[in-house]
Amino acid sequence: MRRKKPELLVPASSLEVLKTAVLYGADAVYIGGEMFGLRAKAHNFDRTDMETGIAFAHENGVKVYVTVNIVAHNADMKGVETYLHELKEIRPDALIISDPGIFTLARQIAPELDVHISTQANNCNYGTYRFWHSLGATRVVSARELSLAEIRGIREEIPPELEIETFVHGAMCISYSGRCLLSNYFTGRDANHGACTHPCRWKFYVMEEQRPGEFLPVEENDRGTYIFNSKDLCMIEYIPELCAAGIDSFKIEGRMKTALYVATVARTYRRAIDDYFTSEECYRENIAYYREEISKCTYRQYTTGFFFGKPTHETQIYDSNTYVKEYIYLGRIEEILEDNVVTLTQRNKFSLGETIEIMVPDGSNKNYRVGAIWDEEGKEMESAPHPKQKLKVRLETDSDAPVSLQEGWILRKKEEN
Repeated sequence: MRRKKPELLVPASSLEVLKTAVLYGADAVYIGGEMFGLRAKAHNFDRTDMETGIAFAHENGVKVYVTVNIVAHNADMKGVETYLHELKEIRPDALIISDPGIFTLARQIAPELDVHISTQANNCNYGTYRFWHSLGATRVVSARELSLAEIRGIREEIPPELEIETFVHGAMCISYSGRCLLSNYFTGRDANHGACTHPCRWKFYVMEEQRPGEFLPVEENDRGTYIFNSKDLCMIEYIPELCAAGIDSFKIEGRMKTALYVATVARTYRRAIDDYFTSEECYRENIAYYREEISKCTYRQYTTGFFFGKPTHETQIYDSNTYVKEYIYLGRIEEILEDNVVTLTQRNKFSLGETIEIMVPDGSNKNYRVGAIWDEEGKEMESAPHPKQKLKVRLETDSDAPVSLQEGWILRKKEEN
């Protein structure tokens, strides 16, 4: 018997990206406040934006979860307590927590809020799931190191009302469930306080103790080695297997990603999940479409991670520190004016006469020609080279039919090789 349709859980780094996630198919969005989440370099949400974002999501039937998932030190606890009182007033749909001390505070201060146990808590077995459930958690996020068989085994041994959330797409951490010491060791920035510098993406050499200063490359190719650098997870071709394992929430990684990334990944997984729950035949027929669309955001080459057993070096390690990037993010439609003119905040350069693509939330893409560009003062421009510039843009087609556009739609163009 087919299980209920899983939740599609999408990250958001800002209010703009939250609205994009909602528009492009998320069932739920997870965000961080300005403190106590594990993405210190993300833009994150102040209280006003958080309240606005939650209201917008709820108006559209989408839930919002807030991360409070640092591993706390003594000096953090008073601030965490104050923050939990604020979240009690703001009322997100759940808190994402890993630290038992913060969990205890959350249950005392805001018992009406659901608590989800972060992957940072290393949730690898059904005993751990039962433990957190006994304390009041409603969901546990599985460790990235689990196989589908292990997740299926957990599902069979835990109460049916306890939900399993699992990462199905995005960056993988070389360290066990993200609990990495490299960043703190090299730079003094603590990964478990949200300040990771991602040294796993760096190039490494070996130095023999009797030859100080003589750095020997660990050669894998002519560019050197990236022995800690993982490929990105992508399970878009395995929706049936994920559902069969009993996963309740499909989680997308990327709380530091752009609106283009979020729109691309959310829209593709939304389509894949909905197609599968229409019929497996419908899903299978569209695999090539999912594969093509998911490659239009930045990524490091894809892997299925640990889902089908322990990965080998070839399936896990990415031998470069560069992303594959097929499309460039130009901006999102902020307002629609007369004569097919839209306003946007420009993110990357585009020029008069170029063909750009607009992503429609239903999964289709529409091509338009840039017919005119104006700056805020109404001055006509040949190109838009300055990021964050406010622009008006006329979009044209060869047809006389009116251009069909909506606020929030994403504009992109193909990367020129």
